[in-house]
Amino acid sequence: MNIIGGKLRSHLLLKNSVFAILLLLFLVALLGYLALKTRVQWDVSQNGRNSLSQASIEILEKLNGPVKVTAYATKQHVEFGDIRQIISNFVLLYQRAKPDVMLTFIDPAERPELAKAAGVSVNGEMVITFNDRREYLTVINEQAFTNVLMRLARSGEKRVMGLTGHGERKLDGDANHDLGEFGRQLLVNGFKSQALNLVMEPDIPSDISTLIIASPQADLMEGEVAKLLAYIEQGGNLLWLVDQEPLRGLLPLAEKLHLMLIPGVVVDPRAKQLNAPITFALGASYGRHPITDHFDYITVFPFARQITVNESDDWKNISLVEVAQHGWVESDELDHDISFDPMRDVAGPIRIAVALTRIVEDREQRIVVVGSGHFLANTYLGNGNNLDFGINLINWLAGDENLIAIQPRATHDRSLVLSESMLTVLVVGFLIVLPLLFLVSGIYIWWRRSR
Repeated sequence: MNIIGGKLRSHLLLKNSVFAILLLLFLVALLGYLALKTRVQWDVSQNGRNSLSQASIEILEKLNGPVKVTAYATKQHVEFGDIRQIISNFVLLYQRAKPDVMLTFIDPAERPELAKAAGVSVNGEMVITFNDRREYLTVINEQAFTNVLMRLARSGEKRVMGLTGHGERKLDGDANHDLGEFGRQLLVNGFKSQALNLVMEPDIPSDISTLIIASPQADLMEGEVAKLLAYIEQGGNLLWLVDQEPLRGLLPLAEKLHLMLIPGVVVDPRAKQLNAPITFALGASYGRHPITDHFDYITVFPFARQITVNESDDWKNISLVEVAQHGWVESDELDHDISFDPMRDVAGPIRIAVALTRIVEDREQRIVVVGSGHFLANTYLGNGNNLDFGINLINWLAGDENLIAIQPRATHDRSLVLSESMLTVLVVGFLIVLPLLFLVSGIYIWWRRSR
């Protein structure tokens, strides 16, 4: 009986073992199949640095066709070591989102003729090609790489011209009031900026993406204004930055757009709470528009003026920015104590930016008027998210509102600052207390074993 019971138990044990092994093999095969057919990943690194931002993914989705990346890198870099592995890991982030991003390595030391033919001069430089267009990149980060892809995604050349000849803010100027840094960012984002002097040019080119008028300091001649009005009449796009100065002969343009530019400076008491001048209007309330879609950031508009649009059958207008919900438009000079006068001042909220559209020859004409040229000036461009807002303005005016500017994700502060008392505790704990504990425990264990 015991023999039979022992055989039965052995048989059952064997049967259960075989079943467990087969089940394990099935689970392993199933996991292998799922891993082959399904891609799932979680980025648990700080600030998500091992994955792409949603903005980069959206740019990749707009690239219909393969992207070729040719990296001219030696097998070992003097400073960075295995630079090929660094490039491979970086490009892999893009290949996960777009499998037809192809990476090829060429050793410039072994094939110098290929590097010379490609115009490459830096070890590790990448040449990115899309639709027979190419861009060069010498740095490895998401902002730079995605901006290259954005430039390649633009259809044709996008030209932005800035009016000059009347003391306007220059797109290539380095003075505090100029727009030089903004102009350089336009270049990074795939736009080509040029100056336009209406005295020298017979007409405003019809093939430009956008004309910028930035705070002229001298009156335009009647002939120049006539050229501007003809440009608007033919459907040209315009970004008009209006400061507190007189319109300098541009009143006919304001009348053409049905604008009322009320004198006075916007006063925003919230700015004083943030240790900013009270004449800095803080933008946080935005209208529903492609320019401000998903734009949930603070913008700063120094010395802004109110923009009012008279309703008309010609233009459709949408408010872009409203400021000073608890402020007002100060009508008096700013060299005295600023206070609200209900008899003279206009209470907030104040509209300081507006977008105008109309249909001209089956095409949408786009115009933006902003009551502050200072917000894009070199001095104030770094305040808030002024740069992002400015790039969004140009993208929309150029018809590329589906392309956005990729800004670097904020890096969390990794520094560890300890007080003097905490440092003392750490030193005493690690250098005195812990060694003594180990010594006492060792003596105790030796004493127990000796007994």
